Amino acid sequence: MALASPAAMSPDASAGNAHRHPRWSGIGRRTPSPFRPGAAISAQSVKARARDLGADLVGIASAQVLNAFPPDPRWPQTPERISPYVKSVIVIAQHIPAGAFRCRTNTPVQYMDMLVLRKMDNVAYRLAEELERAGHPTFVVPAQETEWTLKRASYGRLSTRHLGVEAGLGTLGLEVNILTPEYGPRIYLTGILTELELAADHPMTEQVCIGESCSRCLYSCPGDAVLHFGIDKRACAEHAQEFGFSTILKFVDRIIDAQARGQGPDSLRAMARSRDHFGFWQGLLRVVGSFGDCPRCLAVCPVGDDYHAHLADPQKAIPEKTPEKVTLAKERQAARKRGEPGAGLNDWNIRWVGPEGYKGIVARQLQDFKRRQQARAAADQAD
Repeated sequence: MALASPAAMSPDASAGNAHRHPRWSGIGRRTPSPFRPGAAISAQSVKARARDLGADLVGIASAQVLNAFPPDPRWPQTPERISPYVKSVIVIAQHIPAGAFRCRTNTPVQYMDMLVLRKMDNVAYRLAEELERAGHPTFVVPAQETEWTLKRASYGRLSTRHLGVEAGLGTLGLEVNILTPEYGPRIYLTGILTELELAADHPMTEQVCIGESCSRCLYSCPGDAVLHFGIDKRACAEHAQEFGFSTILKFVDRIIDAQARGQGPDSLRAMARSRDHFGFWQGLLRVVGSFGDCPRCLAVCPVGDDYHAHLADPQKAIPEKTPEKVTLAKERQAARKRGEPGAGLNDWNIRWVGPEGYKGIVARQLQDFKRRQQARAAADQAD
């Protein structure tokens, strides 16, 4: 069973994961490791320790299952590709604070992303270190690094989204981000690979994403990159990575072309002093502009208590919404009703979308959120 903080959790949102335990300390508090060499280590104790170290969500996936079900069999992102000895993958998630999605520009989100990833890496390292000291070889793979040999660097060594689904944390949404009941898509995940065999969590079978009848991610996407439970990565990257790898390639091409045309040093100096070149330098320092994150689909997704508490009003209107996008959403909804699922909902991919379909988890969650808000207001008045 995946663990989450009670403040973000409703009884209905657990979707079959029976127990969720509170976080009782954070990453700044160095508590002794509960693991001892030679002593039995349970899945529950590992998840509790991850929470103790600062993880917002945690679940466990079986390496055997991950090996059997790679997201794209043509380019297998599997534990066995990395190490033949891995038995379990501990999946942790960190929430991106909602305040960053209330801003006018992408920069605060990108900077918060960097801080969230630093914290997540720290949590993952400390958990891996403690398990290894107890006698179980454990390591962490980069959460945001892609592998050049896997579809020209469009895939990472492991798909953390799919890890999260297999670990019972959520399901894939229309834009194929993982959506968790607690935080929607506003999270980052990483995998801690261990040779310790742990009881795996069960994936959620109910679709967390509202789907075609919502389509807020489709409406908000500035690059029209949201497909039918899929994503046009190239179109997405143009907005998510203003100073990313493709922009660097275009910049280098301009320099090569300028030299080939015999342009003088003044032209090259102008390129060197351009906004693009400055963006590359700044991205090296603090990832701002080079980080893969356009926040629009994350900000408008109505899943999660953080959305209800902080984003529902500022993100209610979607300026990018057009009649053409509305028509496209209706066409996709009709196609699904006719049983024409398309590539994103085929027999292989439906495993990660939620084979039961959407059954109202977001509506139930919102009702529970309102009940808790009312109870809190009543308690404040009583005081």
